Formats: sequence, structure tokens, C-alpha cells
Amino acid sequence: MEISAPGRLEVRITAADVGKRVSVRRRHDPATEGEKFTDTVGVLASWDNGVLLITRKSGETVHIPEASLVAGKVVPPAPARRRGPAASYEELARVSARAWRPVESERLGEWELRAAAGFTRRANSALPIGDPGLPLPAALDAVRRWYGDRGLPAYVQTATGAEGTQELLCAELERLGWTREVTAELWIGALAPVADRDEGAGVVLSREADDAWLTRYQRKGVSEVALKVLGSGASVWFATVPGEGGGAPAAIGRCVVDGRWAGFAAVEVDPALRRRGLATRVMAALARRALEEGASAAWLQVEADNAGARGLYAGMGFAAHHAYHHYRSV
Repeated sequence: MEISAPGRLEVRITAADVGKRVSVRRRHDPATEGEKFTDTVGVLASWDNGVLLITRKSGETVHIPEASLVAGKVVPPAPARRRGPAASYEELARVSARAWRPVESERLGEWELRAAAGFTRRANSALPIGDPGLPLPAALDAVRRWYGDRGLPAYVQTATGAEGTQELLCAELERLGWTREVTAELWIGALAPVADRDEGAGVVLSREADDAWLTRYQRKGVSEVALKVLGSGASVWFATVPGEGGGAPAAIGRCVVDGRWAGFAAVEVDPALRRRGLATRVMAALARRALEEGASAAWLQVEADNAGARGLYAGMGFAAHHAYHHYRSV
């Protein structure tokens, strides 16, 4: 916090700092128990009518009455990650989008509208990278119409927590009444250490998701549309660890190789066989194939409440790059 004289804190931000990363300290309501002050770090999304709206790295928005401020300053962007591959948000957003293609898409300026008969939000949401070519309210109206014409809810996928992400857009969507339904994180790491974790023995790789693979896939009743999405990407591989007696596979996984990136998804293990290293074996086999195709970096997406997966991926050297969110129109 800024100190202008011994023992005195100072607010050194104004409404002109909207869009910048700030750190603020506010005083609690006197009736509130606990700490006297609360510190908040994030992007200053707005400062209107005496209220600051700050979007944290997680995507959470915090409303702070200006009268409660006791200190505030602009702070530099979060430091770059010290391990793993260097990557911008835009690069990762585009490579992850190419790994999970819709069956129908259309441009709205530089935004992409994506639809796949409702199979997953990622394939049925607008990806707002760049300029939509319209003022934001008009662009969002166009998004609603496009999805409405297809009998689908209107979603916009956004991101927070890295340089170039969309904290201001998130705040504006919330101001306009859009509801954040899902938050997850995109993690990245070096590819070779994943391959080195296990020999990948007993893993069968295929270019298609066969009937056996689909019996283990968590999304049941997979349609032709879903199969198209699952098979989309530059170079797609499906991994299967066969089950005993010809039953459902013990474990499965999916990987899309796209230039230097290998994207992992659908890593699933028979609940009765968890904690036996099967997920590691699947990922190692896929990583070896991706290395053979020239990839060197890896990404994956993980839910914030999936403690088991987060522990597994952290142990492989992955770390969070940014959070992403799906906002739904009311």
C-alpha cells in the first residue's frame, strides 16, 4: 500500500485507472467481526456511482464502496510463470478452440460463434477474441439471435487471470445481466516430463473413438454431432487401456497435437481402478506420440473442484495459466 507520510495510507487510483491491475485496501463495516481491513488485487473493471468493481484472477467480482477505501495503487501485471512453456492467452485460446471444433461456426467481426447441437458449452459458445465489429450491446444481441435461431442458449466464453484476458468483458457481461455458470482453469506444462512418467505399456492408441472407448466416456448417449466434435482437431489420438474380460476399458484419454502443443482431455479411469497409475499411463502414451509428431508443450483443462485431477496434473509439472468462464444470457 502507498504511504505518503509515516503511518498514513493513501489512495493513489482514480476512475482513469479502469482496465489496470490494482491493489486496494478497504475498511470493514464497523459491525462486521474479524479483520479490520481487507485487501483485494485484480483488474479495476469499473468505478461508477461511488462503487469500484474489481475482477480477481479467479473471475470473482468484488464490489467496493469508494468510501471504504483506505489505500490503493496500480500494480504491475502478475509475473510470468517461472516454469513450463511461455504462452499468451490468445495463443492458448485459439489452440484449445481448434482442439474442440463445433459442427457450425460463423464470424461476428473477429469473434467466433460456435454451435454443436448443445454438446458441451465449449462447442456452443461465442469466443470473443478481438473486435466483434459492433458496440458490445449490439454484438451481444447478435449472439443471442444466432443461438436463438438454433434453439440454443446464448453463451460467451471468457477468461481471467493472465495478461490479455477479459476481466473488463466479464464485468460488463455481469452488469448486463449475464450469469456465470461454469469456471474452470487451463493448465500448461512441458510435454517431455509427462512422457517420462510412465512407459505407457498396455495402452492402445487409435485415430477414432471406438465403441469400447465410448463406453468409458463420461458423457453418455453420444450423438453423431458429439463424435464429430470428439474427432475434430489437427491430429487427434484416442487412448484405451482395455478392461478385463473384454468389458469397458479400464481407462481412456484423448490428445490433440497442434504444432508445438498437445492438448489432453477425457482422461477417465474406472472408479474401481483409481489410484493405480492408469491415468498417468494413458497420458504418458499420448505424450510419447505427441513428441514423435513434434510437440513440446502441453495443455489441459480442469475444474476448480476436481482435487484428484489437480493433484495428478500438478505432480506432472502442470500449473494454471488462466481461468475461463461461460456466461449465459438471461
